Amino acid sequence: MPLKTNFDEQPSMNLTPMIDIVFLLIIFFMVGTRFVEIERNIAVQVPAVSDAQALSPPPERRVINVYRDGKISLDRHPVTLDKLISELSIGRQQYEELGVVVRGDAEGPFQNIANVLNACRQAGIAEMGISVRMASHQ
Repeated sequence: MPLKTNFDEQPSMNLTPMIDIVFLLIIFFMVGTRFVEIERNIAVQVPAVSDAQALSPPPERRVINVYRDGKISLDRHPVTLDKLISELSIGRQQYEELGVVVRGDAEGPFQNIANVLNACRQAGIAEMGISVRMASHQ
């Protein structure tokens, strides 16, 4: 009895759908780029407003570090007390509910922290916090 041998055809990859997708993407991006160029060339005079306010929510609380030697930094930039009051006043004009977190060195005099808290109050900052760490229980 003769054996029947069956030869399977080698699978072939049909690239037609992939080529169609690539051409569609090329056309899409070409047309999209064309619209961007047309919009850029439209001469429109944008209206002006007198009372412009920020549309975004207020930023995170500003961080004030008070070092052991009395030096102060606002968001990692060294400042004096006068500069701190100025920066916070400007920030408060932009965001009325601006808050700060004061981080003082535990070994430094508390007077330095009190001076910074007073400067925040002079700048009109109502929301103030003091950063502390939990003591380890031994």
